[in-house]
Amino acid sequence: MRVLVTGASGYVGWAVVHELRERGHQVVALVHESAARFPEDVEIRTGSLQSEGSLRSAVEGVDGVVHLAARSTVRDSVAYPTRTWRTNVAGTIDLLDALGVAAERSGAPGRLVFLSTGSVYGTPERQPISESAPLSPLNPYGASKVAAEQVIGWQVATGALGAVTLRLFSAAGAYAGRGDQDLSRIIPKATAVAAGTEPNVSINGDGSAIRDFVHVADIADAVALALDATEAGEHRAFNVGAVPASVADIIAATERVTGRAVAVEHRPAFAGEARELRADTTKIRAELGWTPKRATLDELVADQWAAMQR
Repeated sequence: MRVLVTGASGYVGWAVVHELRERGHQVVALVHESAARFPEDVEIRTGSLQSEGSLRSAVEGVDGVVHLAARSTVRDSVAYPTRTWRTNVAGTIDLLDALGVAAERSGAPGRLVFLSTGSVYGTPERQPISESAPLSPLNPYGASKVAAEQVIGWQVATGALGAVTLRLFSAAGAYAGRGDQDLSRIIPKATAVAAGTEPNVSINGDGSAIRDFVHVADIADAVALALDATEAGEHRAFNVGAVPASVADIIAATERVTGRAVAVEHRPAFAGEARELRADTTKIRAELGWTPKRATLDELVADQWAAMQR
């Protein structure tokens, strides 16, 4: 299958590109800059979600699209909500329009795998969170993903598209030598402190709040399975999570894996912060046959640490 990956140069995009190649797909990477580096057999197309013309060119001749490109920082979405929505919602609409034009020309419905987020659920009381939980985002980023999911659903209803939405919880680990470089996230920050490149990890509250983590390679596996599972006129959503862990658990795992101390700075807890966010992955296991292959916290930390050492 010839597959276009938007946001291909990002952390998750890098893993998806490599996983699809491993499975024998021809990969087309959509990037902002032609200088982006990928294996030689990956075709690079330059474009932007802000340019409908470049999107129409990008989807030419592809059998499916994995849509990862987005503004994904929660704090930035609060500060600049219109920028987040312009990229995440308007950009998705333009991509859907481009896919619609391509479907009319070819006479075949398109395939779309959309990467959403567990943030669409907000802070539900019932744990673990299933796909049937109400969508109640707490910030413009989460709300933009809900809106994008909805417009995809309406486009799918026309029959011109088959789509699968993957609601990712917290990505972690490394793939093909590349780890997470975003130090606003706990695992790369903890390993950076262990490496001596950051002074400490800031913990809000006592560090007991639990979040769900999933290895980036297992995310890429879920994307590949979802791509094969799309059906015209059908839109399904699946949670992708694997390893519930607290900040305190991550600090302990980092010290255990690296053999180094991780300095911690405690700050007051955020009011209204959920004590626990766990993903119910029963549906994706049953319907797509997905199972995380790296399902321990030490594996997630060890892969991030090894990528940093390189």
